[in-house]
Amino acid sequence: HTIDKTVETFTEFKQKLEEHAVTHTKAVGTCALREAINRDAVLKAVNKASGIEISIIGGEEEARLIHLAAKATVNLKNKVALLIDIGGGSVEVVLADDTNVLCTESYAMGTVRLLKILDEKAGEERFNRLVTEYVDATQRRLEQEIGNQKIDVCVGTGGSIESLGELRKQLFNKNSSQKVTAEELKGLLKKLRATSMEDRIHDLRLRPDRADVIVPAAIVLHKIVQQAGVDEVVIPGIGLKDGVLLELLSQFRDREKNVHRKQVIESARRMGKKYFFDEKHATTAARLALQIFDQTASFHELDSEARLVLEVAALLHDIGHYVNVSNHHKHTFYLIQSSPLVGLTQLQMDLVANVARYHRKSAPKIQHEPYEAMAPKHRLMISKLAAILRLADALDHEHASTVDAVEVDYKRPRFLFRLKGKGDMLLEKWALVNKRDLFENVFDANVVVEDLAS
Repeated sequence: HTIDKTVETFTEFKQKLEEHAVTHTKAVGTCALREAINRDAVLKAVNKASGIEISIIGGEEEARLIHLAAKATVNLKNKVALLIDIGGGSVEVVLADDTNVLCTESYAMGTVRLLKILDEKAGEERFNRLVTEYVDATQRRLEQEIGNQKIDVCVGTGGSIESLGELRKQLFNKNSSQKVTAEELKGLLKKLRATSMEDRIHDLRLRPDRADVIVPAAIVLHKIVQQAGVDEVVIPGIGLKDGVLLELLSQFRDREKNVHRKQVIESARRMGKKYFFDEKHATTAARLALQIFDQTASFHELDSEARLVLEVAALLHDIGHYVNVSNHHKHTFYLIQSSPLVGLTQLQMDLVANVARYHRKSAPKIQHEPYEAMAPKHRLMISKLAAILRLADALDHEHASTVDAVEVDYKRPRFLFRLKGKGDMLLEKWALVNKRDLFENVFDANVVVEDLAS
């Protein structure tokens, strides 16, 4: 009984996971499970017996995850890639570059399905017609997407394609199974068709569960490759499971990053309290600074580390008041530099101190020693973050938390700032206009505030 076997397998998985103290798991089901009439019963039984929840994913999601794995192993920089994944139930054809999936087609012509057709009476004719139909549809879609543009690299994934790579190495005396040329594919197909199932297992050393499905896989791959006009297929030995794993890892890292961020922010707030900061103003300034940072990401091109530096600098920018109201920005600089924060390196502390120091008065200058001591890329980061912090600080000029949110739109050559909050926010709008110089210089664009003649 299939369900019993599946449940048994997942129960064994669960034991292995416990043996190795694995805390994060992800199970996905593709075509076969997607289309199974007893799908819900399988999912329920597996979950009940093992506690593992299987997510059913569609062809589009499958394509995205395969692309994720492919770009981690094959250099797709500035290239148009055709990814072909041949499974038992479906074939995914994906057109992508190094960052995006441009289009994806999922066809119900997996090897197991095609094999059934081939075994039927007069199946060969129906099989060829079906494959031709699907491949022609793929070709039309590709032409629609990229016109006459050449495909730079073709990547093949899935067990059957990997077996073709192994056969290529074995039969043509090659030293690698990680690619197969269009010409070699033609030769392999001829050889496979002329070999009985038994001989494929004994002479070609194919696994019994692979020896039958490899023929339809080779036919489909050869047809797609022919139509797409590519010379060879790269076989990196990755697939859907690698994409799932990479995604799980990145989510786990994001969670870790978030835990780290919380630690740092908590530590910054403790420092602020030590110097009697205005916590409400500091929190408002930090919130607005991050809103501006996130909405101008394509201009400043800074990463999540810079975002954290900005958040901490915004929380602590006024602590210098503890020493003296006059020149408090300079006192802020020294206090931050001399008080380590949990979770930040010395370099990050120096960045925070500099960003906070330039939240008012002078813009960053090479004559200022601490600024000059930083590497050029860090000086640029300080200028960008200080420019953002000045605007956020101006938006809470009266320390009244009047502005709830700021929306930033870029219409060349100007940034339009739209404020959401209580009342007419006239003071905040004028404060923003008065503090816009550094931002305009750094980003080489004008700052305009909506509903303000400026």
